[in-house]
Amino acid sequence: MAFKDMGFADRRKAADETRKALMQKFASQPKPGDPEFEEREAARRVIAEARRVREAEREAVRKAEEERLAAEAAAQAARKAEEERLAAEQAAREAVEEAERQARLAADQKAKRDARYARRKARRK
Repeated sequence: MAFKDMGFADRRKAADETRKALMQKFASQPKPGDPEFEEREAARRVIAEARRVREAEREAVRKAEEERLAAEAAAQAARKAEEERLAAEQAAREAVEEAERQARLAADQKAKRDARYARRKARRK
């Protein structure tokens, strides 16, 4: 069998028939006011409402998770701040103790130096 080339008239006739079939398809569909149309619309509304409910539930879960994460982050920040405060207090205590130790050491060294000086003076007299 050979391929038959369609002419312009044949192509136009095919396009017209296709257009008419498409128009009949849409014309045969239920219109507003038909019970079948109302059933479809009711089903669409039910589906849309169910979708809104699911979206609201997901949003509530997302917000709860965000709040939980925020509370967890705040608690962690508070723990870190407390640890830093305790570390600063410990460092301050250690600095005070070191300063006192240095002062005692300096006083002890001065006392020893003064004692040596006094012994030298006593030997010369």
